[in-house]
Amino acid sequence: MRLLCVPNWSFGRSERALERFREIFGGSEVRLHYCQSDVDHNRTVTAFSGESDLVTNVLLDLCEVAFDIIDLNRHSGVHPRVGALDVCPFILREGDLLEALAAAEYAAAKIATRYEIPVYLYEKSERGRHESDLPSLRRGGFGSLLGHELHPDFGPTLAHPRLGVTITGVRDPLIAANINFALEDPKLVKHLAHQVRELRSEGDERFLGVRAMGLPLASKKQTQLSLNLTLPDLVAFDDIVDWAKGEASRAGIPMAGTELIGVIRQVDLIRSKWLKVQPEQVIPA
Repeated sequence: MRLLCVPNWSFGRSERALERFREIFGGSEVRLHYCQSDVDHNRTVTAFSGESDLVTNVLLDLCEVAFDIIDLNRHSGVHPRVGALDVCPFILREGDLLEALAAAEYAAAKIATRYEIPVYLYEKSERGRHESDLPSLRRGGFGSLLGHELHPDFGPTLAHPRLGVTITGVRDPLIAANINFALEDPKLVKHLAHQVRELRSEGDERFLGVRAMGLPLASKKQTQLSLNLTLPDLVAFDDIVDWAKGEASRAGIPMAGTELIGVIRQVDLIRSKWLKVQPEQVIPA
């Protein structure tokens, strides 16, 4: 069974940790698709695939590095987070869904036991005990967890005082991408994100399943419309860019560029021509 794993880590300003991540990938048999940090998000996203046991072993090796340096009490960044390993999705590439669910639960149990971190299952792995979507599980952030009794699927009932909680499970493929604008004030992108959510709720077919946040990028003197396209078979990234670019243009704000975070399916490329995609980021449909 082959899995794609896309862990999101709450560090983005440690070159040494990023180097250690790349050393781990270089010494493993998994295929590396993406490993990049962002200073404004203070977040590192990795994406790698391979046989399930190899993927799990690499994930645990990465945990050793990341958990040693992360302290969410001292963490600052524009991206929401509830954990040092904030979210860790698994996507089935080849094999049986039940086996993928079992592999995700095995990784969850290992992380919970080894590091005493509460772990929540989400998306296809969720067992009917709590919300299954990421925004709901992340609501309130790390600070809202401290001092409260939790009801995770694995691990202790109190958040780790430094590493928070982890959310993991099997999900369908999605497109994580950003649209950046040459503007420091985040008012416009926050308004655009609000519009995306409204248009989605109204049933506008361009925005079905699209999640959006408006964020400042102080290091670049830019702002960002951060997007997750959770139904990539139904929506086109290019349509969203055309819409956002038009809205910003009417306000006299130029678009500064786009970026793909993680991976994209080959089938989605034809409707994502605004994205600059590296070959290693492309996975089969």
